[in-house]
Amino acid sequence: MDRHMNVPMTKEDAVSLKAGDYVYLTGTIYTARDAAHKRMDEALDKGEMLPFDIKNNIIYYMGPSPAREGRPIGSAGPTTASRMDKYTPRLLDLGMGAMIGKGKRTQAVMDGITRNQSVYFAAVGGAGAILSKCILSSEIVAYEDLGPEAIRKLKIKDFPVIVVVDSQGNNLYETAVKEYCRP
Repeated sequence: MDRHMNVPMTKEDAVSLKAGDYVYLTGTIYTARDAAHKRMDEALDKGEMLPFDIKNNIIYYMGPSPAREGRPIGSAGPTTASRMDKYTPRLLDLGMGAMIGKGKRTQAVMDGITRNQSVYFAAVGGAGAILSKCILSSEIVAYEDLGPEAIRKLKIKDFPVIVVVDSQGNNLYETAVKEYCRP
């Protein structure tokens, strides 16, 4: 099913999504990759606040290329999500609404998704130049010294994603393979 959603999204929105849904996101999301996740985890260990409100927000695992003249961002394709898996359950338990990346997740992340009624979206790898056209603005909000891995606040419009893992734990990577392999 095709869905259009505003983000950040509510718990009700997350629960309404099913693995395999095509979703077009509009609103605000944040980017963070390995180094930013490590810093956020260290901040939490010290009792410090995260550099943005994680509640109901979406983290896009992405580090952009430099912006071309007249554009807010360069190529903006997804990073392999499993690289963030050791940090993700904690962020889910703090209220993160969803993640966007590519590739499979660990069982600990899957458990965190269902426990917190969150969602894991996939964006199409290799389509970063096309995805960047859905990004209206990009602003570094933390860890500028990390360059492309700095946390950015993105304004997006009709950003295309697919629900890979829904709030009930249904996993498109598993069900699609079974469907494809049926005799």
